[in-house]
Amino acid sequence: MNWQTEGILLSKTKFRENANIINVFTNKYGKVSGIVYGGNSRKIRNYLQLSNKIFIFYTSKRENKLGYFKTELVEPIAPKYFNDKKKTSALLSIVALLNSLLPEFQPYKNLYLSINNLIKNFNQDNWIILYIIWEINLIKELGFDPNLDKFDVDDNLSEIIEIDNIKYTVPKFLLAKRFDKIKDLSIKKALIFTRSLIQNKFFLPNNLIFPRSRVHLENYFN
Repeated sequence: MNWQTEGILLSKTKFRENANIINVFTNKYGKVSGIVYGGNSRKIRNYLQLSNKIFIFYTSKRENKLGYFKTELVEPIAPKYFNDKKKTSALLSIVALLNSLLPEFQPYKNLYLSINNLIKNFNQDNWIILYIIWEINLIKELGFDPNLDKFDVDDNLSEIIEIDNIKYTVPKFLLAKRFDKIKDLSIKKALIFTRSLIQNKFFLPNNLIFPRSRVHLENYFN
């Protein structure tokens, strides 16, 4: 079995002395895993950084056996934000969530496009709002719709809503869809809401460990 496509690097694990096992989220095939020989060499190591976009050439003798990747750099995403802790944390959150939650070889084309659009807009002033909206869309893509439109909005800064018998605090801007002049505290509340929903719907039922990078992201907004 042989194919080639581009994707976003989700994870990298050392495998033997000079090889890595990597997970990549692709448009055509969803999340895929493979061995990269020479992955610890200086040339390859420099671009096998989480969230970078890479081109992969996949080879496998059997469908149920771990295959092999040859890789090339398409776009260096991670280095653009090395000096921005918030955006670096957001990128690490994206790849960690996808790596934990996506099944292998199941395409999520809309999700792939949404990640690319999100990253393209990381230089916008409202990038964190776009990130929060992306997490809500991630929840929907994974099969659960919180249906926030059904909740009433009053003059309070936040609302207590109930989803499947669990109460959540949701900042008003998420329910009213008014995204101008959002304060950091409201952003933090929104991040806590989406994190709690993701944990309750996907991580806790499957005994998965929630990514630290995603929790760290909240701590930058106070």
